[in-house]
Amino acid sequence: MPAAETTASPWNQARPQTERPADPAPSTSSSTGRPGWLFAVAIAAAAFNLRPVVTSLGPLLDQVRADLGMNPTLAGLLTAVPSLCFGLFGFAAPTMARRIGPIAVITAGMAAITAGVLARSFAGGTGVFLLLTALALAGVAVSNVLIPVVIKRYFPEKVGPMIGLYSMALSAGTALAAAVTVPLTASLGGDWRFGLGIWAGLGALALLLWLPVLITRRERGERAGGAAVPAKLPITRSRTAWALACFFGLQATGAYVVMGWLPKIFQDAGIDKGTSGVLLAVTMVIGVPVSFVLPNLAARRGDQRLFVVVLASCGIAGYAGLALAPAGAPWVWAVLVGLSNCAFPLVLTMIGLRARTSGGVAQLSAFAQGVGYLISIPGPILIGRIYQVTGEWYGPLGFLALLLVPQMLFGLRAAMARHIEDEAVRPAEPVKA
Repeated sequence: MPAAETTASPWNQARPQTERPADPAPSTSSSTGRPGWLFAVAIAAAAFNLRPVVTSLGPLLDQVRADLGMNPTLAGLLTAVPSLCFGLFGFAAPTMARRIGPIAVITAGMAAITAGVLARSFAGGTGVFLLLTALALAGVAVSNVLIPVVIKRYFPEKVGPMIGLYSMALSAGTALAAAVTVPLTASLGGDWRFGLGIWAGLGALALLLWLPVLITRRERGERAGGAAVPAKLPITRSRTAWALACFFGLQATGAYVVMGWLPKIFQDAGIDKGTSGVLLAVTMVIGVPVSFVLPNLAARRGDQRLFVVVLASCGIAGYAGLALAPAGAPWVWAVLVGLSNCAFPLVLTMIGLRARTSGGVAQLSAFAQGVGYLISIPGPILIGRIYQVTGEWYGPLGFLALLLVPQMLFGLRAAMARHIEDEAVRPAEPVKA
């Protein structure tokens, strides 16, 4: 009898592809005009602040170490802190979002970034510096997870363009911080404290943009206002979720190795420091336009396997060139490696497409990024160890090229047009009257 049939949770009922999933929050289609425009600008501003916390520190790390008396072991720990914080704090983001709403959490994240970046520039010791850096990275972590959720919820018909805007702004912030931190510090008198602290200004600007969004949306979370609380999805049962997590982790491994070691690779090939820095900037800048175009193209297709293969092929070619003839065509290798790193906006797009609702995206985003960033932690350390043992870059670069094979395989699985809700929960059996 139909009246006697029930399900254990709303996820237990597979929805047809054409059904529009219910979501507790309105989309921009119901609130057009200035709020929608401000919302898009706020998302771009938040994305712009998600990497300067890390990339502004790298060029000044030697000065920071000398001034704070940081030993090499702690300096190595500092390079691992971003991935660790992104993983651990990212897991907490969906719970926080269910309680107070994703917009409130992202706003708090912007406040944490601003406070952490500003306060660490006044740190008098290594311990305080690490704690304040972790505070800023906690803000980055929750925003990493929840911005795709906000896009899915409030821009359901524009997931591709908005993920493109988000990825482009993130790439631009990454490249700008890496390129201008050193000359900016020099223009401010050479003190690293000014060079790092000035980036808090961008965080404060993003916070000012998110505050009116928070007020106008009046979002109180999914537990408030009588809204139905979405059931927690048993996401570990989904093969697509695991594929996305592994794909995310492997692409993050390559990205962090490139950010940390690419200038050294070029310098060991006889290229001067200034040019090697510019070549690193090229790998990041190439992601700005590609990060805008790629999500739009990927979102229009039923699956994204073609893009997975193309980006992995670019990486294999780039690493092979760096290993065999790094000084032969350095600009070509830099562009190819930069294109390979555009797997990041691709995986963000797939996260938004592989779940039916914003609640599903929240859980998938936290799982894929949390597990993925934890997977990426050993990569840069292992690459450094291989280089230390061999004294050459053939081994490390060959290892990076080899990692692109499982990255491509996991990416091919993650790129298939499926939804995690359909995989994670077995169909419910009807209850007999």
